[in-house]
Amino acid sequence: MKEIPGDLKFLKTHEWARLEDDGRVTVGISDHAQSQLGDLVYVELPQVGEHVEAGATIAVVESVKAASDVYAPVSGEVVAVNEALNDAPETINHDAYGDGWICVIKADDPTALEGLLGADEYAAQIESE
Repeated sequence: MKEIPGDLKFLKTHEWARLEDDGRVTVGISDHAQSQLGDLVYVELPQVGEHVEAGATIAVVESVKAASDVYAPVSGEVVAVNEALNDAPETINHDAYGDGWICVIKADDPTALEGLLGADEYAAQIESE
């Protein structure tokens, strides 16, 4: 398993969130999640301009094994999506914490991230699964 970046927050459902300098939140799925899913073949991205609620489904990732919902870590407006995933969903398999990001949300309340799991807590959750 790859090292879990310490600057990220995690949902128990394996999404990661990074608070950017401009207050926006970049979202993706963890390296652990992509490894469990296997080779990704499709990503259904959210719509730019859509308002999402924390805990609601914002995207779907499909692999040769299964489809899995991606949940919003915070409420807010989707301001960017990773269009490159339309042609290369496997980018998530190769770089889950970098080029494999899914969307960027302008959070209604960025402090909501404080309630999510830190890297160490997430690592402990993976170990206990």
